[in-house]
Amino acid sequence: MERRTIGATALETGAVGLGCMPMSWAYTSSHQRGEESVRALHTALDLGANLLDTADMYGPFTNELLLGRVLRERRAEAFVSTKAGLLVGDQHIVANGRPSYIRRACDASLRRLQTDTIDLYQLHRADPEIPIEETWGAMADLVRAGKVRALGLCAVGARASRRSGTGVGRPAAGGLHDGTIRQLERVQQVFPVAAVQAELSVWSPEALTALLPWCEARGIGFLAAMPLGNGFLTGTLTPGSGFEPDDIRARHPRFTAEMMAANQPVVAGLRRIADRHGPTVTPAQVALAWTLAQGRHVIPLPGTKRAHWVRENAAAPQLPLSPSDLTEITSLPAPMGSWD
Repeated sequence: MERRTIGATALETGAVGLGCMPMSWAYTSSHQRGEESVRALHTALDLGANLLDTADMYGPFTNELLLGRVLRERRAEAFVSTKAGLLVGDQHIVANGRPSYIRRACDASLRRLQTDTIDLYQLHRADPEIPIEETWGAMADLVRAGKVRALGLCAVGARASRRSGTGVGRPAAGGLHDGTIRQLERVQQVFPVAAVQAELSVWSPEALTALLPWCEARGIGFLAAMPLGNGFLTGTLTPGSGFEPDDIRARHPRFTAEMMAANQPVVAGLRRIADRHGPTVTPAQVALAWTLAQGRHVIPLPGTKRAHWVRENAAAPQLPLSPSDLTEITSLPAPMGSWD
């Protein structure tokens, strides 16, 4: 697989990574099978999709434990990215950025992952009661202690309101990531940011307006979360089929039967381009290729728990989108339905 580097750290990974969250959290629990997920992780490493992205809150904790089973055997082949700063309770999630907590969280993640070092340690969310500089300083101490190689920041959720007439390649203007950029400017004064993780996909392109250029200008890597639109851009979801109650999409306004039906032209456009490239090319691969085309510092993190989809996603860097393909994607209809 094509290799890309994460920011000025020159940490190298495969051009496409693997989002591990669906293996144990937020998606249909009846489909979460440990052995199937372990096969997916091994497949990703076999194919060079070696950036494995997790977080202590996924499960909570069970996602890191799952990865640890594979890392115990294949740590040298993997680029391990995990996160801290959010605590999951009954019916609520709260931020905790206290330095003492960050230190304990890192040690706990290291134990669960069965490794001595985390390649990329990300702050999931800033704690509004703790200056972010204090949290980031504690994370920087972990780098100095040799427990962490580089630091990353997850973007604050962007408003996804779109103005009438805004297409896929023309994100709505207006400071959607201003809060994240302000945080980045503050923590950069404490210790360098190696990567920023934020949503970026064909139907959620808001990061293209300011956040992605901000990162590119400073040599900061960009990890594109949800590059397949929580599965919608794969073209495998049927409007009206519904989701199990514990699936986050069951409560998401963009995944109502009405909105899924209304947004089918976006998938149809991706499928049209895929068909031109050959009978085995899929809409998901076109969506990932579009994400990869947004810059050499961009690494998409499609989430899955099945080896079949890992293989499909890992082939995306080999799909050469032409300028006319990219223009066609830019002119696809704007997605309908709120994304926040």
